Amino acid sequence: MAAARLQLSRLRRLKAAMIAALGFWFIALLGRTLRWRVEGIDHFESILQSGHQPIFAFYHGRILCGTYYWRQRGIVVITSEHFDGEWIARIIQRFGYGTVRGSTSRGARRAIIQLKRAMADGLPTAFTVDGPRGPARHVQPGLVWLASTTGQPILPFHIEAARYWTVGSWDRTQIPKPFSHVAIAIGAPLEVPTDATEGMREEKRQELERVLRALSERASQMLKACVAGESPSGQDTSIALSTSVPEGPACPRSREH
Repeated sequence: MAAARLQLSRLRRLKAAMIAALGFWFIALLGRTLRWRVEGIDHFESILQSGHQPIFAFYHGRILCGTYYWRQRGIVVITSEHFDGEWIARIIQRFGYGTVRGSTSRGARRAIIQLKRAMADGLPTAFTVDGPRGPARHVQPGLVWLASTTGQPILPFHIEAARYWTVGSWDRTQIPKPFSHVAIAIGAPLEVPTDATEGMREEKRQELERVLRALSERASQMLKACVAGESPSGQDTSIALSTSVPEGPACPRSREH
């Protein structure tokens, strides 16, 4: 029985490696075709300039685009301890992310403590606020607790594609179609006091839910402006991340519409 379990483990590791290789190239090639429109990158820059690191906050259903856009920054994320978490971890590691294993349902405390240690080492972290199983677009409390215990700001963002496929999962995962316009709306940093009470943390959790809903609406407005051929303010809001941040050459280029 032990040999059989070992063989199964080897087969599953091989399967995970194959899925990860295919997944990486799919995301990498797809990402290079996308036409990005970015708003709020100054919020990200202001966090770095202040000597802090962000805790990225976004919806589980936008993992694919989020993985590509913020790649090669050493961001540490939580991945599941199950088989799907193994191949997901392999994919995102190839995009320059660090991983800790756990979820909000299993191994949560250990995983969040590891994220806290990563931030103490000067690394940014990221949370899918409604993962791993939902409810969709409902912010879980772990992210707010991490912000409170580390004193690091939450950086909310939302990504929306103009043309996409939708996976029939609980989070309605969005996969942009090649050459689609994609809008990313980045919100102002949200800080949680280190001495926050449980009630204060709950208020911040609810505030983050409201902010993410507003960013979702904003990203949709930006896409409508792409169709009209101009930004909502009448100015081009496309910002090349590669010219805004020193590490930018590894990040996606913004394209004119």
